[in-house]
Amino acid sequence: MNSLALDLCTPPNHSVQTDTSRTFEHIVSTHSQSLFKYAYWLCGDRETAADLVQETLLRAWRSLDRLEQPQAARSWLFTIIRRENARRFERVQPDWSEQEPETLPATWRQHDDSVEAFNLRRALADLSDEYREPLLLQVIGGYNYEEIAKRLGLSKSAVTSRLYRARQRLYTALTGEQV
Repeated sequence: MNSLALDLCTPPNHSVQTDTSRTFEHIVSTHSQSLFKYAYWLCGDRETAADLVQETLLRAWRSLDRLEQPQAARSWLFTIIRRENARRFERVQPDWSEQEPETLPATWRQHDDSVEAFNLRRALADLSDEYREPLLLQVIGGYNYEEIAKRLGLSKSAVTSRLYRARQRLYTALTGEQV
């Protein structure tokens, strides 16, 4: 390779490496494999997982100055990758069907008549309102803990407790086993 090509490929201060870049290189070398495994677990596709890791590391590099404790880098990176995965779905615009709901097959509009669905509906109906309401807001409404707390006028810790207890009671009702 000629010297001009080498000059173009080599950063001007390649011998002097900043503390920031050394810190980032250490973070990448330490956590890149676990990031990829987590990304693959999230999306189930190798190429998408690689893209998620790349986007995560790019965001991490841009906001490295906000990382106050290098010991917290792993959880910080996992938070970034979770948010990157969520952003993938924000960008997706579903294709809307021009077909009227009335023309859809009757089986599409019917409820699930399986025994499991019946048992689940019955177990949900048996839950008291204080447990059923936050659970349905989370599972069906898609609300997070803060939104549920604000909507129901509760603290976040109360919502957390109620959701935990609701899941325990559903599990007991559906399996007959105590948790």
